[in-house]
Order: sequence, then C-alpha cells, then structure tokens
Amino acid sequence: MQFGIFSVGDVTADPTTGRTPTERERIKAMVAIALKAEEVGLDVFATGEHHNPPFVPSSPTTMLGYIAARTERLVLSTSTTLITTNDPVKIAEDFAMLQHLADGRVDLMMGRGNTGPVYPWFGKDIRQGINLAVENYALLRRLWDEEVVTWEGKFRTPLQSFTSTPRPLDGVAPFVWHGSIRSPEIAEQAAYYGDGFFHNNIFWPADHTRKMVELYRSRYAHYGHGTPEQAIVGLGGQVFMRKNSQDAVREFRPYFDNAPVYGHGPSLEEFTSQTPLTVGSPQQVIERTLSFRDSVGDYQRQLFLMDHAGLPLKTVLEQLDILGEEVVPVLREEFAKNRPADVPDAPTHAARTAARTTAQEEQAEQEAEVTA
Repeated sequence: MQFGIFSVGDVTADPTTGRTPTERERIKAMVAIALKAEEVGLDVFATGEHHNPPFVPSSPTTMLGYIAARTERLVLSTSTTLITTNDPVKIAEDFAMLQHLADGRVDLMMGRGNTGPVYPWFGKDIRQGINLAVENYALLRRLWDEEVVTWEGKFRTPLQSFTSTPRPLDGVAPFVWHGSIRSPEIAEQAAYYGDGFFHNNIFWPADHTRKMVELYRSRYAHYGHGTPEQAIVGLGGQVFMRKNSQDAVREFRPYFDNAPVYGHGPSLEEFTSQTPLTVGSPQQVIERTLSFRDSVGDYQRQLFLMDHAGLPLKTVLEQLDILGEEVVPVLREEFAKNRPADVPDAPTHAARTAARTTAQEEQAEQEAEVTA
C-alpha cells in the first residue's frame, strides 16, 4: 500500500501571525515538502492544478519535473489534472515527457475541478463538465495507446493521422486515477477503463465514501477487469498531530476556523466527528485511518493533506516527521495484516511494464503454437 501527501497549493495568511507568504515562498515550500516526503519514507507526492487565486500550482508538470530531478524514489502525481479544460493532446505530451524525465515515477489523477469561472477562461462551458470529462479522456487514452490517431469529437478540432510525442515510456502510459467526491459518472468512467478511483474523503461522511467506492468496485467487476476486491482505490484525508491531542486541537483550531475551504462553517469538533479530518495524537490518526478499511475494504493508496490553511512550512515539516516516523510504519504493518492475496498492490510503472512484457510473450507463444 502506498502512503503519501497531496497539496492544493493555497496561498493563505497564517491566522496566528497575519502574514501571507509570497507566491514564490509558497511554491518553494511545496518543493521542500515533497523532498521531505521522500526523506521520511513516504511513497507519493501529488499536487493540485488551479488557475485562480489563492492557489499557485497552475503548471503541475513543471513543478513535478523539478521535483523529479531532486528525488530518486518518490512517485510524482497530481491530485487534480483538469481533464475538462486542458487539451487532451497537451496532457498526453506533458505527462509522457514527465515519464521519461522521472524514469517512470509518474501517474496522474483526472478531475473536473470545482471552480466555475475556470471553464470560460479556457473556452469551455461548465454545464458540459461531465461530457467534457468523458470525451477528453477517451481521446487521451487513444493518444497514449495508438501510434497514429484520426479522431473527431464535439469539443475540440479533429485530428488527422496525429502522433503524440514523446510516446509513453516503455510503451506504457502513466497510470490514471479518476478523482471525484460526489459524481457517480466519474466512478463509472474509472470502472469502464479499469483505472483507479480516488475519493478525496475529506468533506463527506464515511457512508458517502463507502457508497461511491462500492459503486466503482461493482462496475469495475461488471466491465470484466476483475473482482470488486481487485479494483484500485485511493483515499484522501487530512490530519494534524501533536503528542497530546489537546495540544493538537489548540494549535490547529485557528487554521481550521479560517481555512479557505471549510473555515467559517461547522466547528472543528463537528467537522472531525462527521468527516475523516483527524486532529489529535499519532495514535488517534492511526486508529482513524485504519477505520477507513471498514468502509471501503482493502485499498491501494492513502494520501494526506498536510499544508493547507496557512500552516507555516516549519510546522508542516514537523508534521511530516511525525507521519513518517510514528504513523506510516504502523499503518503499513496493520494494513498488511489479513490482506487477501488477490488484492493487488498500487500500480507502478515497473510492475505494469513487466505485466505488459509477460502478456506480449504469452501472446507470441500462443501465435507460434497456432502456426506450428
């Protein structure tokens, strides 16, 4: 099972000091956080994609390419790639290029985004959000899977004998997660292609997460990709930890109360009781995270949001030390217990390349037997 962190890249004032970091400081902080993630033994760093204040990560592959040059093991991903407003041709090219630069340590998460004004900025209509996601992703798959593509659709100009370059590394496209909080159509899309389904699991009660994952698992099996238990599931979450839970609550409260996403709404106590947000001791985080398996079954990837709401970099790095030293080792051990042998590991480029090679060899043997 993979453990990692994701960032939405918000530029938010620290409510305890009133100071707002510059965009440069925030971008540099995200890089430092990624490097720290590898240092403490995490598996994945993922960045969001936003094109509006107060967020800075408008060019995820630029940032991930820079991080790739400074890391050796970390899987580099997105926590949202806007399949609705980005050109599928550009996504195909950008992430194939990143694959080559990072030696395959790349995957991505498709999402529609939740900021309405972004759509007209890129010449799109938000009312077509689902249709854009479906058509654009179908084209993206063809661009990666086929050497030469002739295509015509509704939302972009046609392609005639087009080849996307560079081609995916080793002929294996980046693994794709489809991220959604509330749209069953996206769970259906992930299941149809046999891709991963990532439920952010931050804002909604466990019962909602369970229903979305169950829908994806059942449809994954319906399309013949395997059993429901073999579907590829990822979850998000947010935590804040101190040795004593009272200290964690006291320190995190002003950040929660003023957060751009959930501030000025339910109290911290209400939110933590109704959603997966966990503020407390490392042991409380361990117990809460392990409980996710009760809702969704064995799954493949757990990402934590650590740097939201104006938390200073020093504090985030301290949180990563706790996560890497006290929490994740226990989670790895506990999640491995009683895990059925047929539940797959999180997909990696190396594993998928090996599986492709094996399948090609088996096919060649079968064809040889037929012609013999």
